[in-house]
Amino acid sequence: MKDTLLTTLRDKKTDLSAFRQAANNLCSILASEVASSLEEDPISVETPFAKTSGKRLSHSIYLLPIMRAGTIFLPPFLHLFPSAKVGFFGIRRDEKTADPKPYYENLPKIDSRDEILLLDPMIATGGTALWALDRLAALSVPETRIRLVGVIASVEGIQRIKVKYPHLKIIVAAEDPQLDAKKFINPGLGDFGDRYFGN
Repeated sequence: MKDTLLTTLRDKKTDLSAFRQAANNLCSILASEVASSLEEDPISVETPFAKTSGKRLSHSIYLLPIMRAGTIFLPPFLHLFPSAKVGFFGIRRDEKTADPKPYYENLPKIDSRDEILLLDPMIATGGTALWALDRLAALSVPETRIRLVGVIASVEGIQRIKVKYPHLKIIVAAEDPQLDAKKFINPGLGDFGDRYFGN
């Protein structure tokens, strides 16, 4: 199903409604994949008939989308993690240099019980994700407690991130082989935010 949804997103003929539906469905799948990777603790519960064993998440969830496109992840992830805290990084990309330009930050307190899900649909050079990861590192958040979640990442971007954060968990729907001369993911799908929001 992921490949079918990715194909819809990649197709330049896909209209706004179909793009949004495919993006929302794919983000729901990614949310499920993330959930299956989270650490759980064994617990005991009472059913109406007997005591039985079960599991619960070991840590609280903290959703951290990178605006603007990262906010697309929020509805499916909040559906799965309704008690999650939510923070925001606003980082735009300089189209001439491809360098990250932060412009906004709003972070609820991060504590030792939090599992951070950093949400960024397109991981091209890795610069934006690295800026966010560096900021989290400055707040003493260990990389082992962070998962970077995206739709498409370039191989180059992932490699660049892994050099600095080798223990970071990265979950993406697809890895594309290269960046073009303007540092956009190739074949990619274009500008995710523009195609989702209609501008």
